Amino acid sequence: MPETNDFFLPIRIYIEDTDAGGIVFYANYLKYFERARTEFIRSLGFELRACMSDNINFVVHSIDLKYLRSAKLDEVVNVYAKVEGKGRTFMFFEQKVENELGEILVKGHVKVACVHFDTGKPRVLPVELLNKLDGLSEPSEV
Repeated sequence: MPETNDFFLPIRIYIEDTDAGGIVFYANYLKYFERARTEFIRSLGFELRACMSDNINFVVHSIDLKYLRSAKLDEVVNVYAKVEGKGRTFMFFEQKVENELGEILVKGHVKVACVHFDTGKPRVLPVELLNKLDGLSEPSEV
């Protein structure tokens, strides 16, 4: 179940997501995590295209995942993204994928760095984003 300030994105599992056995191919969970983080940041008012034109880019620095169960063809899963910490130039996300029964399928932690789009060098997170992250208290869904 969603906790306070958890963002989640429902995703249906299609044939293109699965292997020959009808279960989600492990690398696709990384795509689901990316989508949830992107939509979470978008829900705070930070469109990726606009960020790029402001010379801002967000890149994965590191990731730690645990695969617990498999999602299967035609299931709907919720992909969660929650900021569990931040620094001047990065955010730590706690992420998970749950099935419709609320069982955790995959969980992990992702460090996302803020960099200059043109050079790839670290840059300070936008103040507006930091302020919005500090003000989170209600769950949200796309």
